Amino acid sequence: MKVKNIILDLGGVLLNINYQLTIDAFIKLGIEDFEDMYTQANQSDLFNKYERGDIEADEFIEGIKLYLPENTSEKDIIAAWNAMLLDLPKNRLDYLMELKLDYKTVLLSNTNTIHMDFFHQQLFEVYGKTSLASYFNEVYFSCDLGMRKPDTEIFETICQNEGFDPNETLFIDDSIQHVEGAKSIGIQAHHLDIEKSDVITLVRSLLT
Repeated sequence: MKVKNIILDLGGVLLNINYQLTIDAFIKLGIEDFEDMYTQANQSDLFNKYERGDIEADEFIEGIKLYLPENTSEKDIIAAWNAMLLDLPKNRLDYLMELKLDYKTVLLSNTNTIHMDFFHQQLFEVYGKTSLASYFNEVYFSCDLGMRKPDTEIFETICQNEGFDPNETLFIDDSIQHVEGAKSIGIQAHHLDIEKSDVITLVRSLLT
């Protein structure tokens, strides 16, 4: 079916990300089994709650401190948590503006307030933009919605809010569990394997 709408993930799709950098940073701070708590594919309830906005940043930090030496600073925890966030290439931003000419486009990201603060600061420093709103018709963050991918309710909510027919909607994400969640309500969802492809190449191939 013809694609009229496009939903894109942020981290790992538009924003380059390296989860291992955060894992390594927390191991260095003293959580030897941090990978058991947090990975791209799975995470403990503390991280889920923070991404849904169920807890605030200070509660998240206090939760992390329980696993760390007593003298660990809040600054060190925030730096370790943000270590995974890398760069946002300009060619991807340019492509978003191209897509917006012919499609209704939406950003849908599982994220949290610490990451959002850091990302928006970087976006302003590099591109002079305070948000990604000008690159999309609408921007959605899990911590604002009170729900997160891969739960079907978040995809249903986006489609309802935007008036999207799932069958006419393309979704790209680098986490396979999120792709499966979108597929479950009929969205044309595709997994981006960042080791093999780039979001621009993948989307162009799907739209031709």
